[in-house]
Amino acid sequence: MNKVLAALIMSAVLSATSFGAMAKTAQQEKMGTCNKDAAAKSLKGDERKAFMKSCLSNKPEAAAPAAAPEAAAAGTPQNAMTTCNKAATGKKGDERKKFMSACLKAKGPENMK
Repeated sequence: MNKVLAALIMSAVLSATSFGAMAKTAQQEKMGTCNKDAAAKSLKGDERKAFMKSCLSNKPEAAAPAAAPEAAAAGTPQNAMTTCNKAATGKKGDERKKFMSACLKAKGPENMK
């Protein structure tokens, strides 16, 4: 009797588990589709986050920042560091330190006074 009861319980659990795995909600399907699209576009970091947000909210994708990466996200620390490093080429020692400090505080050489 115990074996029959155990078999019935086990089959009920397995069928419920397989049914739960098969039935995805619309949001789960949308998440899967958006993830695949983001992976296909090789998006990472803030670009991926923005893409996923717009994709999941059903809004049209924002203009691709790849056309002008420095202008699109000039305020991010990574971009500020990159653009400031490029602008500081040729400077050395204290001059470079002062320039980099001012440049990073301004979040890019284009924002410096």
